Amino acid sequence: MNQTTHTKSILLPIMEHFYTIQGEGYHQGKAAYFIRLGGCDVGCVWCDVKDSWDANKHPMHNIESLKLKILETPAQIVVITGGEPLMHNLDELTATLQSAGLKTHIETSGAHSLSGKWDWICLSPKKFKAPLPQILPLANELKVVVYNNSDFEWAEKYADLVSPSCNLYLQPEWVKTSEITPLLIEYIKQNPDWQLSLQLHKFIQVP
Repeated sequence: MNQTTHTKSILLPIMEHFYTIQGEGYHQGKAAYFIRLGGCDVGCVWCDVKDSWDANKHPMHNIESLKLKILETPAQIVVITGGEPLMHNLDELTATLQSAGLKTHIETSGAHSLSGKWDWICLSPKKFKAPLPQILPLANELKVVVYNNSDFEWAEKYADLVSPSCNLYLQPEWVKTSEITPLLIEYIKQNPDWQLSLQLHKFIQVP
């Protein structure tokens, strides 16, 4: 008797998923479907999604079902974020999404080993837990959140470690936007390899 075996799809803890526009960095303004995974051990004191930190607080989702939900929208780009998404193995997730013709983007601190296949890697390193050296040359975009003046020197440290083709962004920490943004503007005028990233989605009040 022939027996067909089915591989059980990996389940991932998902805090939220939604179709919106990308509010930050290189792809700002583009339509994108966001998947926010639960779990983070980086622990930024200024994090605006601290509810994502405990993966056990969030329901487990089947990857195939999630793909079907995305395909109900016109989305072409899927952004995997967190939390820290690379705490999970993302090989099956990206394979499933790319098999459906979707582009896969990730936003990560780089503090865990890279898994999955990506069309775009946004590396946002954090002082609280440094990125692994092997992810640095793979980044398409370096996005540094600036909280105080010491962050400029720290940003330059990582700009020297990514590839020459990597896009460089400085972004004010949201609560300090009015204080930090003028400093970023002056810094970028003096150091034009950098670009300004603002959290557009918060200004226009979309997810």
